[in-house]
Amino acid sequence: MTFTALSDNHPLVDGRTTNSPLVRALRGERPETTPVWFMRQAGRSLPEYRELRQGVGMLDSCLRPDMASEITLQPVRRHGVDAGIFFSDIVIPLKLAGVEVDIVPGVGPVMGQAFRTPDDVARLVEHELTAESLAPVTEAVALTVAALGSTPLIGFAGAPFTLAAYLVEGRPSRDHLAARTMMHADPESWARLTAWTARITGAFLRAQVLAGASAAQLFDSWAGSLSLEDYLAGAKPGSTVALSQVSDLGVPAIHFGTGTGHLLGAMRDTLTEAGVTHPTVGVDYRTPLDEAAAVLGGYVPVQGNIDPALLAAPWPVLEAHVRDVLRRGGAAPGHVVNLGHGVPPETDPTVLTRVVELVHSVRNVSEPV
Repeated sequence: MTFTALSDNHPLVDGRTTNSPLVRALRGERPETTPVWFMRQAGRSLPEYRELRQGVGMLDSCLRPDMASEITLQPVRRHGVDAGIFFSDIVIPLKLAGVEVDIVPGVGPVMGQAFRTPDDVARLVEHELTAESLAPVTEAVALTVAALGSTPLIGFAGAPFTLAAYLVEGRPSRDHLAARTMMHADPESWARLTAWTARITGAFLRAQVLAGASAAQLFDSWAGSLSLEDYLAGAKPGSTVALSQVSDLGVPAIHFGTGTGHLLGAMRDTLTEAGVTHPTVGVDYRTPLDEAAAVLGGYVPVQGNIDPALLAAPWPVLEAHVRDVLRRGGAAPGHVVNLGHGVPPETDPTVLTRVVELVHSVRNVSEPV
């Protein structure tokens, strides 16, 4: 593997993470143990996280390099997962670009205004991210990578469609009606908006990789609300641009969305058309991994897809489910075990540790699972 655009002290260049189970699985290989990490593994399920975050707002915690680094490291220490996922929020690029946004407890990201008119969009797209504005991110990544050693860090960013949907709606939405309306009623403004969100979220992701992340994940929270036709016209172009901003770096990249079983093939194509060298498709809990592997053509690694609801089930039920996920994941050339969405905040952390131990106890897919 060659990484001509990365620095000599990048973990993939100096060899620290090159042969880690995660990177090998994302390359389509079968390491001795299947790698496992959890989306939202850093956060409210951990008492050490809650203690550290007391009195500090969510977005402020993301932009304090020492705090963001420590939060990223907490679940790696506690659970023994095979990767850290950079602690941040998908709206951080918006905030760094000057958008008024806050995380309201119990609600989620709320904008200072909704951006729905051509003039709204025109004012918005004047702003770009700079190396100076991204400095808290690159500093936090560098601190984290230095502490992780041979454990890889995954860079994280929200997909352009999801960011655009938040901007148009002004807050979380069940059906993203305003965003989907704008996509059809004012396609020119929609294209301009998603081109901008693609640039800034792609720059955010690229900064993390250049600072030391060994893989990248583009998370599309709301793409599942789209039909395949609307995804291809209104979301895929932006995600392709965002992912292309790390494709020249040679790192593996994962594309994940919720409720996207009908979009898996299109998401695979998004990765490949962006020029990603080692693409992986994340699969949510609704689609069995062997079925997803068949849809994907059998040549793309998969990530997933333990049902988060079963983390609160009796251990025999959860254990059987995890073994079934491992078995079905054997249909793909590579498999990274994860949840089919994020860790629920009420999850008992000891359960996650036990899941990691179980996954690591199964040496390869030829063993009974």
